[in-house]
Amino acid sequence: MLHVALYEPEIPPNTGNIMRLCANTSCPLHLIKPLGFSLEDKQLRRAGLDYREFAHVQTHDSLDALIQTLHRPRIWTLSTRGTRNYTDADFQKGDVLLFGPETRGLPATVLDELGVHRCLRVPMYPDSRSLNLSNAAALVLYEGLRQQGFPGMA
Repeated sequence: MLHVALYEPEIPPNTGNIMRLCANTSCPLHLIKPLGFSLEDKQLRRAGLDYREFAHVQTHDSLDALIQTLHRPRIWTLSTRGTRNYTDADFQKGDVLLFGPETRGLPATVLDELGVHRCLRVPMYPDSRSLNLSNAAALVLYEGLRQQGFPGMA
């Protein structure tokens, strides 16, 4: 299984959509504080529909807390500043896919700390700013699951 982690997410419907994605793939979702909303937010609940109860969601006070909880996992960062295509990564069981806040992306300090060799991007036309967070998470997560033979999925 892969883990999806959202660093300081800001927009409730995006997190709700990713919650639904994680419920349907049996991949844990990790939310790193501070969150830009309450987990009881109406928009989050609407986007997540009834899948929220099937998603394994865990909140963490910091990125370091996530790293400690998962016993120092291999972390792939996703950023428009990445130089490697997400399809070039060799995803392995237990890897974490770390996505940044919608309005600003992952901070340079996080990207530097985790290493440029694990910073991936989704290809886009040069004048594009970014994809929607939940769309990017779905693309990258499904590529990782494809590489693993879609474990446990029909």
